[in-house]
This record gives sequence, C-alpha cells and structure tokens, in this order.
Amino acid sequence: MRALNIAATGMLSQQTNVEVISNNIANLNTTAFKRQRAEFRDLLYQNARRVGATSSDAGTIVPSGIQLGSGVRTAATYRIQEQGTITVTDNTLDLAVNGKGYFVVNVPGRAEPTYTRAGSFQLDATGTIVTADGYPIAGPDAVPQNAVDITVNANGQVFVKVDGQAEPVPAGQIQLVNFQNESGLQAIGDNMYERTPASGEAIEGNPGAEGFGRIIQGAVESSNVNVVAEITNLITAQRAYEMNSKVISTTDQMLNTVNQLR
Repeated sequence: MRALNIAATGMLSQQTNVEVISNNIANLNTTAFKRQRAEFRDLLYQNARRVGATSSDAGTIVPSGIQLGSGVRTAATYRIQEQGTITVTDNTLDLAVNGKGYFVVNVPGRAEPTYTRAGSFQLDATGTIVTADGYPIAGPDAVPQNAVDITVNANGQVFVKVDGQAEPVPAGQIQLVNFQNESGLQAIGDNMYERTPASGEAIEGNPGAEGFGRIIQGAVESSNVNVVAEITNLITAQRAYEMNSKVISTTDQMLNTVNQLR
C-alpha cells in the first residue's frame, strides 16, 4: 500500500505551503517585504514496466510502460521580487527605491554588509543615518547638529540645510547595489538580506544610474503581498491537504478490509 506514504508526502508538502502562505499574510504590513511561493517536485518513480523496453523478439517497443510515483516534495520557496506600492509618509528620512536596488547596511560584527529595501531610517546621536536597529547605511556623511532640514534627491545625493546658511550643504551620496539573481539573496530577518553564491556579487551604483531605481524621499515601499491571492492560495492548500488525508483514510479502510478476510 504505497498510497499511505504517497499521501503523507502530499500532506507534508501542503503543510509547508500553508506555512509559506501564513508568513506572507503575517508580513502584510511589513515594509518592503517580498512574498514567497512554494515550488513542488514529484519524487522518484518505480518502473514496473519500463517505457521503451523491447516487448518481443520482433523488436516491438513498449509504448508507455508502467511507472508508479512515490509522492511529492518541496523543491524551493521562491521570493517574488515584484515591487510593492510606494506609500507617502512625509517623514524626512523615509526613503523608497522606485525600481531596482538595495540600500547597503553595515551591521557591527558581520564580515560583509547586509542589504535592505526597507528605507525607514532615523538619525542617531552622532547624526548618522541609521536603521531602526541603529545600523548605519553606506554613503551619507554625518548630519551636523545645527542642521534644520535634510533633503535627499532622486539620485541619492544628501543635502543639509544648516541654520544661518542660505545654501544647502552636500552631505554625501547614498549607495545602492543590485544582484544578478535577487532571489538568491538569503533573508536574515529584520527586513535584511545577505549575499550568497546564488545571488552573485553585489553590483554597486548610484540611484538613477542605468539599472538602478531612483530615490523617493518621504515615502516607503509597502509589502507586495496580495491578501486576496494569499487567501485563495490558502483555501487551495487546505483542500489539497484534506484530499490527501482522505486518501490515507481510504487506504486505511482498504487495509482493514484485508485484515477482516477469513
């Protein structure tokens, strides 16, 4: 009775599917969150009669054969890189990337920088532009204490209006990076990613350059989760789980019938 094990693999796969969907829904309001999709692959097949085998001395060929599948497995969870909606906040240090690109974040104690699209930044006690955890982003200089306004243009150039001066003072350049395979980045939590061999090396550039998005000040990128689609996927996964459990119940009834033979 292979059906027991086959249905069990189906239930386990749909359990993973529901976990992925639930994580998407949980991050519905997470800044710059990218939804994921579970991808499945069928398992190995047992050839009871191999397709293409010779069936007689005359050289006739078996046209289809008999292949018995052994179930399903989770192959990957793909991250959908579709850009989320740009939401205006009017907060000076909220920065959204309209297009491709990640902010570079220097996390103390890590050998390599981390990357994020969540542009909800603040100033620390030294005037450095930092994330919510206090990690500085690459590029901008420290903002003077007597600054009265900060402007970031579409190309990532930072200008500071200093009290008593008529003209804004340049305060550095925000840097962005791209990757050949964005789905190859590894999520490490806190809206941040790290490079892996699958993502390729970081390609540095300034906002607005070819292949890089532009900066929108006073806005953030919302999550790209579509709640209607996720609920639909959740219902589909639930029904698939129930059908696999029904296969187990049916197989159990068949085994019970065999046990009751006299």
